[in-house]
Amino acid sequence: MKTTGPALRATVFVGESDTWHHKPVFTEIVHRAHAARLAGASVFRGIEGFGGSALIHTTRLLSLSEDLPVAVVLVDSEERIRAFLPSLDEVLGDGLVVIDAVETIRYTRDKEAQ
Repeated sequence: MKTTGPALRATVFVGESDTWHHKPVFTEIVHRAHAARLAGASVFRGIEGFGGSALIHTTRLLSLSEDLPVAVVLVDSEERIRAFLPSLDEVLGDGLVVIDAVETIRYTRDKEAQ
């Protein structure tokens, strides 16, 4: 079975070495999203990028490879994503949040067909 509908995608860009209370910021965001019961959260590690510092971080230069770009992607209804955003204020020192309106298609197995 599949269901479709409008949603928001919030992509949070941080550095891999960014921490909050001795934990990676991306981990804290995922745990907060889970506690808020958002529909989904995934973390993607970049192989190269730059941000506000204008320094290029890449896996090709050993001296910079410890702070690669990380994107945390959150998806849920507009209401739930907007309600979650204030929880990022506490954990983000440096970072960028991009919000996109998206349409989702959710696939679920029919339990009777199994």
